[in-house]
Formats: sequence, structure tokens, C-alpha cells
Amino acid sequence: MSSILDTYARKPISFSKGKGSYLFTENGEKYLDFVQGIATNILGHCHEHLVNTIQEQSKKLWHVSNAFIIDEQEKLAKRLTENTFADFVCFQNSGTEATEASIKIARKYFHKIGKPEKNRIITFEGAFHGRTLAALFAANNPKHTDGFGPKVDGFDQVPFADEKALRKAINKKTAAIMVETIMGEGGIKVVPDFCIKGLRELCDEHEILLILDEVQCAYRTGNFFAFEKSGVNPDIVPIAKGIGGGFPLGACLVNKKVSVGMTEGTHGSTFGGNPLAMAAGNAVLDVILEKDFFKNVETKGEYFQDGLKKIKDKYPKIIEEVRGVGLIRGLKMLVDNDEFIKKLMNNKMLAIKASENVIRLFPSLIVSNKELDEAFVKIEKVCKEMS
Repeated sequence: MSSILDTYARKPISFSKGKGSYLFTENGEKYLDFVQGIATNILGHCHEHLVNTIQEQSKKLWHVSNAFIIDEQEKLAKRLTENTFADFVCFQNSGTEATEASIKIARKYFHKIGKPEKNRIITFEGAFHGRTLAALFAANNPKHTDGFGPKVDGFDQVPFADEKALRKAINKKTAAIMVETIMGEGGIKVVPDFCIKGLRELCDEHEILLILDEVQCAYRTGNFFAFEKSGVNPDIVPIAKGIGGGFPLGACLVNKKVSVGMTEGTHGSTFGGNPLAMAAGNAVLDVILEKDFFKNVETKGEYFQDGLKKIKDKYPKIIEEVRGVGLIRGLKMLVDNDEFIKKLMNNKMLAIKASENVIRLFPSLIVSNKELDEAFVKIEKVCKEMS
């Protein structure tokens, strides 16, 4: 019997090594990995530059307290602010910590400017913002919150894409609107650019903050952030997952305006921003900031979408819809997604489910067209099996 707390429905398989788009079992079986640590290993498994950078840093310094200046942290923060809307970065260890920091920063901003009553945040049904108590009740999914009461107050939830309900929810206590630019756990639901513009205008109209949660989709869409094509600048953006290429790393990006409340002692993290994590984050940026990298992600994303849509059109009773942008994709199924994923695994391909009977597909950002073609063959084979 395992001594691991039984909080995951684990598949009866384990892997001993990985390379690029593939994972290998102890006996050498090879699996095409389109889970990639749940959108985390954006450079695939054991990327040479990432491995070498972490190895070199590990020989110098793993961890030092944030009571001191950390050069690797200063470097990564500077690169993030130079390439995004943000003026400041607050480093964390995970996405849920980055979300928590976002909530704190929004509330502290209004407290600082003399409006402490503005402390409530509007969220959307189907969202996922993490597993800490505040993040759980921000998303307010009954399956996730059951048994973890009392409810953490401070959140007002509205239906996804319901502008009337959203406007009605805004009141004198509202501090911010928080939404995932692409809902990951919620079923790879993309917030259209015109809606992001509308959210920005609504926030400006009511003098509240816009928090765009890009924990799952940052770097994956052919742009640094998924919201960038909208032309909008948010106030706060939590990110994590792919930004460390598989090494635990989260961050909260903020503009100068909302940073004013976060003074000495208002937030902290023992491990957040440690030199080893910062080395990983910088190594990822070394790769993705190369010329034409994001253009290639966009091109491969279109190739991925076209291939998936051809399969959908061929098997309209199996796949209802292809969702997503770039290399963050979802298949809304008309058959049981668990069963489909199981059959994919039998065909040596790994995928993961989401809400709304969706299968999430997360290839690495350096996936080849040949590997995408391999995925198409496996997906189509399972569609045929289930027809």
C-alpha cells in the first residue's frame, strides 16, 4: 500500500526518464507526452540548455534568503518587465501562490489609497485559480470546496460571458475582476479579445482593477501572454507552470499604480525567487525570446488546430469542438473523455481531462510537426475505435 495521501486518481504507470516530447517507462515503453506536467514542461523533457543551466547554478548557490539581494532574481524580474506590461514582479513557488499574491495586492492597493471597503473580487463560474483556501473559494467549484468550510469571503461569482450579471455584481465594495484569459481546468475556454477589451473598459469605468490569470496559458499562444493581441494592459497578472520549464516557479506581475500598497513586510516567501528557480526561469527566457520563437509557436499552433479540426470533421459524433489558441488546445468530446484518454494511453499517448467533457492537449512549445502528426494518427485511431 502506498504511503502517499490519496488525493490523486493516479494512472497505473510511472516513468523513469523523458526527452523532448516523450516519456519512457522503466522497461523502455515510449509515450508521446501531451500532458507535459500539465502545461508546465514547455521546452519538453530534459531540454539541454535548461538542464545545463540548472546544473551550473546548483554548483554555485541553491537558496538564499530574500533578506538579501539575489542577482538571478533581479535579472529575471528585469527581463519580465522589459517584455511585458509590468513594472514590478513578485516571485512565488506556484500558480496558486501567485493568485494569492494577486488577491492581496488588489486589496492592499485600495487600503493604501484610503478605500479599504473595496475588498471584494468578482470571478467567473468554471474558473480555477488554485488549491489554497482563498483560491478555492475564488473559483467556488463545489467539487473542490466541499468539506473545506467555512467559506472564505470576499468573492462574488458570475456566470461566464454574462455581461449583464457582471455589471450587476459591481458595487462600491468591488476591488477587481479576476478571470483566466484561457480557462484551463474549465475546459480550454478562450476569452475573446473584444471581451478582454470590454473588461478593461468596465474596470476603468468603475475604477477597479483587472486581474488576468495566465498561470496555465502564459507563453503558449504565440505571444508572451494570451491577452496581448487584445491590446489591453491589465493591472495584475499571476503566472506559473511553464515559466520555469518544469521547475517550481510562480510570479505575480503588477503595474506601478497597484504596487504602492506592497511595502516592506506586506508579503513574503521563504523559497520564492531562490537562485535555482531563477536560473530555470532565465534559461526558459533564453529560449523563448530567440528570434521567431513565438512566431513558430503560432505557426505550429495553426498546424495543430488544422489537424485536429480535420479529425473532428471526420468524426463529428466523437469530437464536438476544437478549442484553444497556439499550443494550448482542448477537444470537447461527445463520448466520455476519461474513456478516450484511457484508449489514448493504450496507444502510447498521454493527455489530460478538463471540465465540460474536454480533453486538454499540451505539447511542448518545441514540438515538431512530425510529433504533431503522430498525435493526429493516435487521436484518429481512438476516434475510429469509439465510433
